[in-house]
Amino acid sequence: MEHLGTERICSGFSFPAGARVHPPAFPSAQARCHLPGMEVVGLLCAVAVAVLTWGFLRVRNSAERMRSPEQAGLPGAGSRALLVIAHPDDEAMFFAPTVLGLARLGQRVFLLCFSAGNYYSQGEIRKKELLQSCDVLGIPPSRVTIIDKSEFPDDPGVQWDTESVANTVLQHIEVNDISLVVTFDAEGVSGHSNHVALYKAVRALHSEGKLPTGCSVLTLQSVSVLRKYLYLLDLPWSLLSSQDALFMLTSKEVAQAKKAMSCHQSQLVWFRRLYVLFSRYMRINSLQLL
Repeated sequence: MEHLGTERICSGFSFPAGARVHPPAFPSAQARCHLPGMEVVGLLCAVAVAVLTWGFLRVRNSAERMRSPEQAGLPGAGSRALLVIAHPDDEAMFFAPTVLGLARLGQRVFLLCFSAGNYYSQGEIRKKELLQSCDVLGIPPSRVTIIDKSEFPDDPGVQWDTESVANTVLQHIEVNDISLVVTFDAEGVSGHSNHVALYKAVRALHSEGKLPTGCSVLTLQSVSVLRKYLYLLDLPWSLLSSQDALFMLTSKEVAQAKKAMSCHQSQLVWFRRLYVLFSRYMRINSLQLL
């Protein structure tokens, strides 16, 4: 075997003993991969910040434009809107931006809740919480109707009868001279069957031509889980997406929405507290006209 004492072995190359080994003039493979990668990440972060800033400014401008009912495609100031929900806390958890936005437009908001939220035998408590929440949102008790009937139980496993729901909604529309109805869309935001039942009923009234002349319907857009909980990233997406109405709350109004949700103490388990902090529905509502 050849004696190797007079040579150094370095990365497969041999050098005479005592020779000085200089590092290569070009960067190592690790450096070549690492430095450009960091630059790409930095560039993407800069782009993301720019997009979010642009989105925020656009949303703010859009929110200002929503002060004009004509530009929003909604009935004018002094008209009456009916918010149709399934359970106490829906009004704050999902529709607070719409309720406060409509008030900003000078509309009188009425609320029709189809159950007392008695799934865990807390119906009487939740009725009181709903009235407290509505008061925070600017809806007086005289404009709040809570239906507590066995045919509309708070139960995701029960399908409410579409015709019965539709007849009840139509009665409240006619009695209160409503010109705008607001409710869930076909996915019901959370997929709850009671939410979806409201959409089906209002959709039936609309498609069958039973709504009074001039009465419009807005449905709250359901979004993906990612958009639902990443409020800042959802700002530009909401602007670029198609919608007929967009309501964004100011910081003062966000505090008002949170205060309304805090009235529902019976429902504020840990994951709903996280929802209040991160959900877009506590800050933004995008809606479509039927």
